[in-house]
Amino acid sequence: MTSAGTAAEAPADTGAGPVRGLTALLTTAMAFSMMQLFLLGALGPRLVDRLGVTETVLGLTTTVGFGAAAVLSPVGGRLVDRVGPRRALVALLALSAVALGLIGSAPGPGLLLVAVALGGLPQALANPATNKAILASVPAPRRGAVTGTKQSGVQLGAFVAGLPLAVAAGVIGWRGAVWVAAAAALGAALWAWRALPVDVSPPAIRAGGPAPSRRGGPVPWLAAFSLFLGAGIASVNTYLALFGAQRLGMGPTVAGALVAVLGLAGIGGRVGWSRAATPDRAPWLPALLAAGAVGAAVLLTAAVHVEPLVWAAAVAVGVFAVSGNAVSMVLVMQRSAPGRAGQDSALVAAGFFAGFAVGPPLFGLLAERGRYGEGWTLVAAEFAVAGAVALAWAVRDRGTRAGSSR
Repeated sequence: MTSAGTAAEAPADTGAGPVRGLTALLTTAMAFSMMQLFLLGALGPRLVDRLGVTETVLGLTTTVGFGAAAVLSPVGGRLVDRVGPRRALVALLALSAVALGLIGSAPGPGLLLVAVALGGLPQALANPATNKAILASVPAPRRGAVTGTKQSGVQLGAFVAGLPLAVAAGVIGWRGAVWVAAAAALGAALWAWRALPVDVSPPAIRAGGPAPSRRGGPVPWLAAFSLFLGAGIASVNTYLALFGAQRLGMGPTVAGALVAVLGLAGIGGRVGWSRAATPDRAPWLPALLAAGAVGAAVLLTAAVHVEPLVWAAAVAVGVFAVSGNAVSMVLVMQRSAPGRAGQDSALVAAGFFAGFAVGPPLFGLLAERGRYGEGWTLVAAEFAVAGAVALAWAVRDRGTRAGSSR
C-alpha cells in the first residue's frame, strides 16, 4: 500500500488547537462548495411557484452544476497540486459567493442556470484543496477523523439550506436568504486567506512531476462507485423537499426541513464512518454503505403510501448514502501515490459529480408525472449498482494484497 503522505505533505505532529481551527475552516469550505445546489433543492417549491421554474428545469440546474464540476475536476485537481490549498480554498469560497449572488439576482431560469454552472468551479476545487490541506497540516493518525468532519461540511450546507435559510426565506424572501449565504461565503474567503499558511510548491513535483497511481489502486473503481452513488444522492437532494410538498402535502418550510434532517444525519454518518475507515476496514465500507442506501430508497418508496416513513428515509440516506463519499476520500488519501492526492481526489470527485449531473433529470421526468414511487425505485437501483462495484473492488483488492504478502 502506498502512503499518501510525502515529504512535502507529511507534517510534524500538530497541536489540537490548530487542527481544530483547520477542521472548522475546511468544513465551512465544503459546505459552501455545494451550498447553491442545496439551496435550490430546499427552495424548490418556492422557485416552482414564483420564478416559473418547472420540475424538469429544477433537475437541470443540478445537471448543469455538477456537469461543469465533473468536466472541471481533473483540471482542478492538477491546479490544486500546482498552486496549493490556500489559494485554491480562497478561490473556491470567492466563487461560491459570486454564484450565490447571481442566483439571488436571477430574473428567470436562464441566469439561474448560468449561476449554477459557475458554481461548478468551487465544487471541482473542494475535495482536492481540502484533502491537500489535510495532508499538509494534519498528522496521519488524525486524518481519518478530520476528513470525515470536513466531508460532513457538505451535509452541514444541506442543513443550513434546509432549515435556517429556508425559514429566513419565509421572512425576507428567497432572494434575501440566498444573498445572506453569499455574504457569508465572502467572509469565509477572508477567513481562509488569513488563517492558512502560505502555499509552498512541493520540490518532488517541481523536479520530476507526480508519481503515477499505484497499479490496481482504488481510484477507477471509486470513480465508478461514486458515479452511481452520486446519481441517487442528487435525486434525493433535489426532489425530497418537492416530494414532501407535492405528494405528502407538507408546507414549504416543513418540506425544507426534510433536507435539514438529511443533512444532520449525514454529518453524523460521515464523521462516524470515516473514523471507522481504518486501512483494513475501509475497502469494505463503500459496499456496506451502499447496501444501507438501498434500504433508505426502499423507505422512500414506501413513504408514498406511509407518509411518516419519509423522515426515517431522510435519516437513512444521510447515515448511509452520503457517507459513502467521505469514506471514498479517506481511501484516496490512504492509497494515493506521493504527489497525486489532489489529482486522485479530483478523479473520484469527477465520477461523483457526473452522477449528480445524470440522476436528477432522469428523476425529474418521473416527478413531472407524479410518479415518485417509480423515481425512488430508480434511486434504489442506482445505489445497488454502486454497491456491486464497490464489493467487486474490495474482493479484488483483498486478493491483490494477499498475493503481494506471500
